[in-house]
Amino acid sequence: MAGEALDDRISELPDSLLLQILSLLPTEEAFTTCILSKRWQYLWTSLDSFFFSPKRYWERTKGFRSFVDYVLSHSTASKFDKFELHCSSLYTHKSQISRWLTFAVKKNVQHVVIYSHPPYIMPQTFFTCSSLITLHIAKCSLVSDIVIAWKSLKTIKLEGMAVVDAEINNLLSGCPALETIVFNSVGGFRRLEINSLNVKTLILEGYCVNNSGHTFEICAPYLQHLELSRDFQNFWCSLVDVSSVVNAKITFDIMCIKDFGDDYLDSDEEDEDSCSDYHEDFKTLVQDYLQKLRHATELTFGTLFTQVLCILQFKEVPIPELECKYLALELHLEKFSLYGAAGLLRASRLVETLNITIENQPFDDSRCCFERKYLVKGDSIGLQRYISSFVFSNLKNVKIVIFSGVCMKEHLNKLFKLSNFLLKNTVVLEKFIIVSNRQRCDLCGIKCMSRFLSRLAKKLGSSADSVIIFQQHVYESSVAKSDQDSDDDEEDSYGEDHQDSDDEEESCSDCFQRF
Repeated sequence: MAGEALDDRISELPDSLLLQILSLLPTEEAFTTCILSKRWQYLWTSLDSFFFSPKRYWERTKGFRSFVDYVLSHSTASKFDKFELHCSSLYTHKSQISRWLTFAVKKNVQHVVIYSHPPYIMPQTFFTCSSLITLHIAKCSLVSDIVIAWKSLKTIKLEGMAVVDAEINNLLSGCPALETIVFNSVGGFRRLEINSLNVKTLILEGYCVNNSGHTFEICAPYLQHLELSRDFQNFWCSLVDVSSVVNAKITFDIMCIKDFGDDYLDSDEEDEDSCSDYHEDFKTLVQDYLQKLRHATELTFGTLFTQVLCILQFKEVPIPELECKYLALELHLEKFSLYGAAGLLRASRLVETLNITIENQPFDDSRCCFERKYLVKGDSIGLQRYISSFVFSNLKNVKIVIFSGVCMKEHLNKLFKLSNFLLKNTVVLEKFIIVSNRQRCDLCGIKCMSRFLSRLAKKLGSSADSVIIFQQHVYESSVAKSDQDSDDDEEDSYGEDHQDSDDEEESCSDCFQRF
């Protein structure tokens, strides 16, 4: 009876809604609904969104090809909304893939996703698809002399491909309505010049190519959003013109020259000067980024960026004043990153919202001597020297998100230093939010976050209306208000100077009620 009732409720839904539900499934699963009842028997033929991907391609290539042929030949949709094809197993059947794409073009398809390996060259008919709005292609090939006329294309994503400058230029010239460009592990080009007024967003997620030791340039005077993330190996991305950028996320990582290349495999690991010139280039690169992005209103920087800033401060290199109102940092718990972050914060005096994401990652012993030297030096100094040197006159909201997979007991003092640094330099602070994936450590059994929050609440001083909010898994929260200004030593340690008591083992809510 329950099954019949459920079937009746589903039958009451209109075909349009049922088709919308089916479009969220792989096409093979949507097709199997034809056996449910007479109403469902031919419903799948009206689908306008398709997702073809063989589950066990090494066993069923022929069957998969026959299935795609059957579905497309029985389609009654007047036009296709989306066509997604994973065809890595079909590299010997390129003509059949081309026939499917040509059919989608005739159906005025709007959104296309193609995964192929080895690289596949799409048919000429596809390059002139005027209805295409978004395109995501992976492991495919572009040809510089092919005519591209994607007049309606607004978003393109290339993934796992090598493209040369001529192919990039040909692509850009054939997409007059393009607004967003995403390159995921794409390399080979040396200059990315975007002069279109329509292109507002550029995202580079890694730069990958077989050879190494090159520089590539970005010249995009009308770009508004720029994101450089993931692994750039040893490629230097130079910002030639990004003068209109208002939102930038710079979280990419670059390896030290000693981490790659045969010339350095046999070098003396204790020779800290062997890669010093390379790190000088690091510093020059970061200085240039700060200068080029100083007018942006929203900025996000990653761990590598703050580590280089640490070195710049030790060398007393001036850091440009930033005009951002929103600042986000992605840091590790090592003080090396925190010390660099302090300098970056000092350069962001106009910031109103600060979001910090902290990942507890183990120290990397493979770092070169040059990096280790400054890491040790960073560990030897605190942030106290900056406490009285300036104030954040506009900072209203601070959020620190902690992702920790190990015991936090040995790291909370570092987190406290950063938090106290912020609290003592704000005058209009409204909210200070701490988000953690847990309150009690699973390894040592101590409620580390409760101790940290208890200690932090005592430090609220300059802003009488400040609010500390603790969120555990976003579901639990506690709030404390305080106008106290404790004179506790910043260097206090939870493990050594903070005595255990019953109060410390209370929940965070109980802990905050005391303040």
